[in-house]
Amino acid sequence: MISPEKILKALRLTEKSNRASSELNQYTFQVYPDSNKHQVRLAVEQQFKVKVMRVNIINVRGKPTTSRRGMPGYKSDFKKAIVTLKEGDKIEMV
Repeated sequence: MISPEKILKALRLTEKSNRASSELNQYTFQVYPDSNKHQVRLAVEQQFKVKVMRVNIINVRGKPTTSRRGMPGYKSDFKKAIVTLKEGDKIEMV
């Protein structure tokens, strides 16, 4: 069994994710690139003691940037998971 620390990196707090958590009971996590839906479901259920109804995974491409010197570059790619919880369950954000 894989521990939740090796699946979940961080809880992503943005305006869109905060609205989804309050209105739709959905929470957004940044996860490791080799994790899948089943592993994310088990990790969230173990770590937060909630019932997960659905997991959606999105691979986010890094955006192009420029450095202070004007050199082009890219931000890192990452994977995020949007987790829908059972009605009545909640994850307390610190």
